[in-house]
Amino acid sequence: MADYTRRRDARWPIPIGLTFFVGEQGLRLNYSAIILVFRTVSRGIGLRHSGDAYRGPRIHDLRHSYADATLLRWYRAGEGVEQRLPVLSTYLGHAHPGCTYCYLSACPELMGHAARKLEARWEALS
Repeated sequence: MADYTRRRDARWPIPIGLTFFVGEQGLRLNYSAIILVFRTVSRGIGLRHSGDAYRGPRIHDLRHSYADATLLRWYRAGEGVEQRLPVLSTYLGHAHPGCTYCYLSACPELMGHAARKLEARWEALS
């Protein structure tokens, strides 16, 4: 990200808009073009068959994977996930952490961390 930021800022020292990722003209990326490129790349690496426009991974799935991976990284590092969740929500563009919960998957490791937290709270209340 830092490398991209340096190269973007070298090419467009005065931002044209507020978006982080920009296209060749320095403007916001076109969503339809992003989807087309994502489908082409996912076909090229074997995640989608030729002709499958609607089957296979979606670009939006990356948000879910990122949210899960971030929480797992925080749990593994022993960081206070409850305190850091607003950071993740902000990064995903959500106004409130409650909007972020739908991005979290019930993967076994995350469920294990959640269960241990819940058990610890119940023990503290007993």
